[in-house]
Amino acid sequence: MRPDDIDIFDPGTILAHDEDLPGDAVVPPIFQTSLFTFPSYAAAVAAFRGEAKRSVYSRVGNPTSAAFEAKLAALEGAEAARGFASGMAAISAAVLSQVAAGDRILCVRHVYPDAYRFFETTLRRFGVRTDYVDGRDLAAIERALPGVRLLYLESPTSWMFEVQDLAAIARLARAHGVVTVIDNSWASPIFQRPLRHGIDLVVHSASKYLSGHSDTVAGVVAGRRELIGRINAEVLPFLGAKLAPFEAWLLLRGLRTLEIRMKAAQARGLAVARWLEQRPEVLRVHHPALAGAVDGVQLTGASSLFSFELVQGLSVQRFVDALRLFKLGVSWGGHESLVFPAEITHQQAGGPNSARDFGVSPRTIRLHVGLESTKDLLADLEAALAAATDGR
Repeated sequence: MRPDDIDIFDPGTILAHDEDLPGDAVVPPIFQTSLFTFPSYAAAVAAFRGEAKRSVYSRVGNPTSAAFEAKLAALEGAEAARGFASGMAAISAAVLSQVAAGDRILCVRHVYPDAYRFFETTLRRFGVRTDYVDGRDLAAIERALPGVRLLYLESPTSWMFEVQDLAAIARLARAHGVVTVIDNSWASPIFQRPLRHGIDLVVHSASKYLSGHSDTVAGVVAGRRELIGRINAEVLPFLGAKLAPFEAWLLLRGLRTLEIRMKAAQARGLAVARWLEQRPEVLRVHHPALAGAVDGVQLTGASSLFSFELVQGLSVQRFVDALRLFKLGVSWGGHESLVFPAEITHQQAGGPNSARDFGVSPRTIRLHVGLESTKDLLADLEAALAAATDGR
């Protein structure tokens, strides 16, 4: 698939179709090799000069990884993409390729906690300052942009699931010469394509919906060729967080069903969110679709990750411990349903914590609704809410 195929084919076709695979196979092969040899001295010189495009060493490029990168680039409508060993490796590479000592980053509040900790620990050590803003407040963003090098976005955001107007923000950023980066893991390219709205770089924790099977840790960055080229030249070769060929193959396998899984996740997630919204034990539900943010233009659908707050007096611990189908665990985007309370993240050691620092209530609970029966999941939640109420 070529990147411009996004304008020719629907996402389902891009995900399901491959061309020119070795031996006319229908599944890309795994090139499980660390290096690639050269047929001659001249061929090696041409490769090292950049005159010939070929694989040299799997730390900087591998045909299986390249197949995943091409597929993701086509899906996002990007000129190029680069895979990484984790979502945080992708975030770090995108940011480090753009900032230098003394630069300033502007970031939306309620950002992914480890991205926040990266900004507040690692980057701060090197003189890079990060300021935070409500991503829904365009006036506040515009006031903060002068002097900023990079604007980091999540739409919707972690924990509170606040949605930003990407087209409007991109226009403001371009007017100030600011590079925009967005984490698009929540919506996936099925429900949101930020590059179409003017964003410069898109990052994914590919461990989430892109993989969909909870058996892969990976990340990817997509965008203009010049920006990905800068990552390839200045970050990837030296930090070494490459995407391994087997993980790339697992991602290619997971992508086949991405569109189908996202639509199933949307239906199950909304059913659970609407049910919780009616419960007297629940103070509020944070879900973009319930807030009217699924507009069919920027956000065309909703995944199954959202949060809700228990009313005062109910026990978060009793609620979590009473769940049987929702397992207590980090990450999300796989087949299984998961629960994780903000109360635990508030106690995270080893540096700053975005949930606590941005005022996320300790009564907030994040749910990932998996592919189990909705009826069974609702019964599980009802029993856990009853357990949380006991002894009130």
